[in-house]
Amino acid sequence: MGERREDLEGGVGVATSTKVQRKLKEPKMYKVLLLNDDYTTMEFVVFVLQSIFQRPNAEAVQIMLHVHKNGMGVAGVYPHEIAETRVAQVESLAREFEFPLRCRLEEA
Repeated sequence: MGERREDLEGGVGVATSTKVQRKLKEPKMYKVLLLNDDYTTMEFVVFVLQSIFQRPNAEAVQIMLHVHKNGMGVAGVYPHEIAETRVAQVESLAREFEFPLRCRLEEA
């Protein structure tokens, strides 16, 4: 790690050390996509977006309308483990309320 160098007269010199800099890789990010269906209510999708994805009401409504009109929409973008957890939470809550709401991951 550090080296001590003595100068020519036998005295103590400067202590040096070399730091190895490691660059941390940014984690791959994944989109959590909500998929439209014919049975899940719009109100429930807004509730999911607010409770699981912490979206404000206006933003949750906007995302829900996008899902309704386009067949799917992005609820959020997260590292893989967090995205998987959100998918599981959505599907668990949907089952609890007896809705067929589905979502999936897609690399961002």
